Amino acid sequence: MVDKVSPEVRSKTMSRIRSKGMAPEMFVRRLVYHMGIRYRLHRNDLPGKPDLVFSSRKKIIFVHGCFWHQHAKCKDGHVPKSNVKYWQHKLERNMQRDKRALKELEELGWEVLVAWECEIKFPELLSVKIEQFLSKSFAQPNAAPGGNSAAFPCKR
Repeated sequence: MVDKVSPEVRSKTMSRIRSKGMAPEMFVRRLVYHMGIRYRLHRNDLPGKPDLVFSSRKKIIFVHGCFWHQHAKCKDGHVPKSNVKYWQHKLERNMQRDKRALKELEELGWEVLVAWECEIKFPELLSVKIEQFLSKSFAQPNAAPGGNSAAFPCKR
């Protein structure tokens, strides 16, 4: 599939994509706030600049877009059909950066949860997932990029 807009228009469009404060992140932030739990945002002194940081609990939540972080269990986690080499390289770099940040955070003693964009379609399930994670007894079986979305009906 050929891009239907000029490179200049595409560049302008892509430059407007923000990395913070997007709808999925805002949804998760509101969810946690309504649980009565307070957090810090985007601590740049931590690997990966986590979206939500719960310092006293040594826990972190990343809110990942299914496309940008290639959620394997979601229909949105795919490489576009145009400019395939570019997108494969870019999205692979994103996934490698995610893995590196996760490893570094775990080495520093942090527990990490990935909340995926597609999971906000199921707020009750996401709320339970976050509550369990933030409770003392939570042990997440798979926090790696790709995350544990087994309970969520998002499918490829």
